[in-house]
Amino acid sequence: MKRILLLLLCVALGYLSFWPVPLTPEAYRPLKAPGFTGEFEANDALAGLELVLLPDGAIGPEDLAVMPDGKIYTTDLAGGLYRIDGATPEKIEDLGGRPLGLKAGPDGALYIADSFRGILRWSGPGQLETLVSEVEGAPLIYANQLDIARDGTIYFSNSSDRFDPETLGGTKPTSVMTVWEQSDSGYVARRLPDGTVEKIASGFVYTNGIALSQAEDFLLINETGRAQVHKLWLTGDKAGEQELFLGNLPGYPDNLEAQGDGTFWLAFASPRLPSEVLMPYPFLRSVIWRLGPKVRPAPVHRGMVIQFDEEGNILRNLQDPDGLLGVTTSALVAGDQFYVMSLDGPGFGRGAARDLPPMQ
Repeated sequence: MKRILLLLLCVALGYLSFWPVPLTPEAYRPLKAPGFTGEFEANDALAGLELVLLPDGAIGPEDLAVMPDGKIYTTDLAGGLYRIDGATPEKIEDLGGRPLGLKAGPDGALYIADSFRGILRWSGPGQLETLVSEVEGAPLIYANQLDIARDGTIYFSNSSDRFDPETLGGTKPTSVMTVWEQSDSGYVARRLPDGTVEKIASGFVYTNGIALSQAEDFLLINETGRAQVHKLWLTGDKAGEQELFLGNLPGYPDNLEAQGDGTFWLAFASPRLPSEVLMPYPFLRSVIWRLGPKVRPAPVHRGMVIQFDEEGNILRNLQDPDGLLGVTTSALVAGDQFYVMSLDGPGFGRGAARDLPPMQ
């Protein structure tokens, strides 16, 4: 009996130590998370939002786009497209794929960062075209968010060049895998009006939200896996230079939305996780991964969005400690309404913009 137990123990140890896993963790020593204090003090300012459900049990309204005519659109996890500026969402079309970032273009079309298919342009029912499916000869496997300059240049993020969400169970498990590995295969690229596509920044651990400044002289870039925001200069003497804009945030930043008045909204997908203590130890992270999904890290449902200006001053900090919206992904004031979107929730939050707390 002892020999059998010893053999089983050896097999278990061998499995935990050597069984192949699809990721190769890299050592990283994160700063201690600031927690919900100071500028990020805990509150329940999002708790009063109305939860607007998508029809027919759909989930995952990741982002929203405000069109030039005032219409507002979102999508769902299965690729449905909805108009959401009325009392209840109205389904317009089934686009397929997994749309993430949305943006209205200067031409009046809806531009989509589809995590399965790349950068798309929708100009009306039945009119969907693919604009970018590869970058510098490699497939674009994880398009996440985008912003569009006044001249039609499309800036977009690719979260990972290693893990394909279409083949690995979707964006949520693939994001966990990418952050847990800490490989820096994320990048930002742009499509010029003549159709040329080029990388403009790389080396990010899960690139996520991006947003242009009001003057379009710099681009803000969320690096989810390191809980920080970068500034990439696009024009002037610093063109091409990159600098840290917001560092050591209390959560993992998701989408960025330019409000259009020189301020930005940033949504946090989750607060920082205690499992970060294992980041310096690649071997232990491989062991955790072998133990299966139930013990792997996962986003915590605790809603939080912040608004800040172009100098990085925090203007608003709005939270939902109970996580009623699920994984919060985007926020924006559109017309007289304030919206908060969700990666995996059955709908989105909406409330009167006039009820927002005053800016700091």
